[in-house]
Amino acid sequence: MSKQMLALNIDGALLRSNGKLHQSTKDAIEYVKKKGIYVTLVTNRHFRSAQKIAKTLKLDAMLITHSGAYIAEKIDEPFLEKKISEDHTFNIVQVLESYQCNIRLLHEKYSIGNKKKVNSNLLGKTMIHPSDPIFYPVQFVESLSDLLLDEPVSAPVIEVYAESGLQTDITETIVKAFPSVDVIRINEEKLNIVPKGVSKESGLAIVAAELGFSMEEVVAIGHQDDDLPMIELAGLGVAMGNASHEVKRKADWVTRSNDEQGVAYMIKEYFRMQQRKGFLDKFHMKRL
Repeated sequence: MSKQMLALNIDGALLRSNGKLHQSTKDAIEYVKKKGIYVTLVTNRHFRSAQKIAKTLKLDAMLITHSGAYIAEKIDEPFLEKKISEDHTFNIVQVLESYQCNIRLLHEKYSIGNKKKVNSNLLGKTMIHPSDPIFYPVQFVESLSDLLLDEPVSAPVIEVYAESGLQTDITETIVKAFPSVDVIRINEEKLNIVPKGVSKESGLAIVAAELGFSMEEVVAIGHQDDDLPMIELAGLGVAMGNASHEVKRKADWVTRSNDEQGVAYMIKEYFRMQQRKGFLDKFHMKRL
């Protein structure tokens, strides 16, 4: 079956390690768009950041952001929006503040984080976020719970930066105390707390269904642990060369790394034989 949709993770896949897009990647996406393929981004980043990259790539698509909690083409017109309630956001933050971790509430229009110095590496990753454009307000406070008492927030995502040894304990505590949320492990330093049922793969399935595509018609490319369910769900699941062994083992295709322009390589190799939908109809030929 021919593929009609391409879903791309941003960090570690679309972008190189220096956070930049390679020209060959831009060219490859333009190439596949000309074949009539619907290209979207699936990311843990907030909408503003994903929108900036989509604009660079000249994508006019529903973007699956905030780990699947916020799906939209325009920020004020969400197709899907799921948030943790104000009360639960406050209560979860109170629990998290008892751990040695950094916390960041990721709203679609701004973020708020705490300044707790767990270690310089984690603090730096919380405060210096590569996905924050200049028009996305970022605030850091000594106590998030104190702030939330006066200024309640309903957040799509609560990011937790914690050393791997604490992640299991944090996950078990939050899941047991708050059955209305899920905890997603992003990597060895980061967890995302999201509304129940929210994930990259669920967001991708929702968008595909809205566009009239089956998941068999979808190509998904990623590299992180939380990309794996999306990779397994897609008709063609692609792991980057810089993905973990587990992600690569379960993918249908392993491409080159992000620093070797793996997205561009995969697109050119796979889609070069696929014609634009309807092309064969001109010759009255049956599509297999």
